Amino acid sequence: MNTSTAPARPARALPTGTQHTLTHGDQHAVVAAVGASLRSYRVGDRDVVLPFAETDSAPAFSGAVLAPWPNRLTDGEYTFDGTDYEVPVTEHARGTALHGLVAYVAFSATTATDTHLVLEHTVVPTPGYPWSVHLAVAYTLDDAGLRVEVTATNVDATEAPYGIGFHPWLSPGDAAVDDCTLQVDATTHVTVDGRLLPTGTEPVHGQFDLRTPAALRGVALDDAWLDVTRDADGLSWIRLAAPDGRTAALWADDTFDAWQVCTGDGIPRIDRRGVAAEPMTCIADAFRTGDLLVRLAPGSSHRVTWGLRLL
Repeated sequence: MNTSTAPARPARALPTGTQHTLTHGDQHAVVAAVGASLRSYRVGDRDVVLPFAETDSAPAFSGAVLAPWPNRLTDGEYTFDGTDYEVPVTEHARGTALHGLVAYVAFSATTATDTHLVLEHTVVPTPGYPWSVHLAVAYTLDDAGLRVEVTATNVDATEAPYGIGFHPWLSPGDAAVDDCTLQVDATTHVTVDGRLLPTGTEPVHGQFDLRTPAALRGVALDDAWLDVTRDADGLSWIRLAAPDGRTAALWADDTFDAWQVCTGDGIPRIDRRGVAAEPMTCIADAFRTGDLLVRLAPGSSHRVTWGLRLL
């Protein structure tokens, strides 16, 4: 008589993967393994970033790590050291490869405590990006807020093109974005074409001059800035101030030379409920232009740090 039993049916995977919770005082953060994404961050009863459910894919790259390039790559094509490469086009309406290769892959936890988490992933070489780059993403909660540090190491035998960015959506709390002000520490605006690809730069002016807090009512943004300005600690900031007197603030260290800001107009599940504040080491098309591109030598590492506070 056959007494064997059928193997258990595998459980359905969450689109966000394993959940990791961090707490420190009245601060509470949840980081999802997929994309090493910041799924929520609250101080007391106030959201600092727009949260999303663990049962949903991250809307509009919410909270994700954007590597080995941030932003858009024209037609998914580039040339590096005389060799042509092609990665999949993922934003078909604009014909671009958007936000790198890891925003929807699962990272593995190598350290996990109540206040500190390290998630790691190694990019698998492919015909379009034939380099292996190891990413270690460290989240830490302390009295100063949430700090995120990413170390990228080229574990391949040849130099690799590299850039990184992040995609948190700042929360206005219970208010509407139109009732908030925005401040961006930068003096140069990047001009774009109809595909949101860079065409040049200009000094900030009009709605793009956000060096001091400016009202967001009626202002739609999906734009990049360069020539970031820094405070006495070497940090550059984006601040979303709400009528409740609280400010969702994101800082970036001196490894970041660019900002991207998006008000999410018309984006499903976002649609102007928050403001994306994206620190980036380079703007769109850096793989094609070489502007601010990191050339990661074999065995070398590149480290960036940014963070969030509720002011």
